[in-house]
Amino acid sequence: MGEPLRIDIPEGRDAIPYVWGELVPEIGAAASAFSLAVYAHTTLGLREFEAARLRIAQINGCAFCLDWRTERDGQKVEEEFADAVTRWRTTDAFDDRTRLAAEYAERYALDHHHIDEEFWTRMTAHYSQAEIVELSMSIGSWLAFGRLNHVLGLDTVCVLPKP
Repeated sequence: MGEPLRIDIPEGRDAIPYVWGELVPEIGAAASAFSLAVYAHTTLGLREFEAARLRIAQINGCAFCLDWRTERDGQKVEEEFADAVTRWRTTDAFDDRTRLAAEYAERYALDHHHIDEEFWTRMTAHYSQAEIVELSMSIGSWLAFGRLNHVLGLDTVCVLPKP
């Protein structure tokens, strides 16, 4: 469950466009563009993308993010995928790239000072430098904005704006 709504939303207004757009238009528009770019311009496979995104959602506790499933070309991850993300260390549902994406998301969010050379050796064996940067930016976006929405209580009233 999300936090109580911490920002007053005027009657009849959608919370996300109001908070992200009207309250802080210069910052909100840039944040929104970055958040949407992660989805619109990703080169990562759907499973690794969703493994990292869902692991951050689990860590943040963002109700909306936990319920959301990214769709690409009419495809979404299977219903059991979120449970597999929780068990990323032991699940047999993941290939190496998907498991590494979940691990990286967790380490990035919870213990970034201790991402060691052994981990980077495994990462660079499966991801290009461009993919690592893309995954890092995506994780950063989800960590920041999912946490922002949860802390302000927006995650229980969140509806994505239409493009």
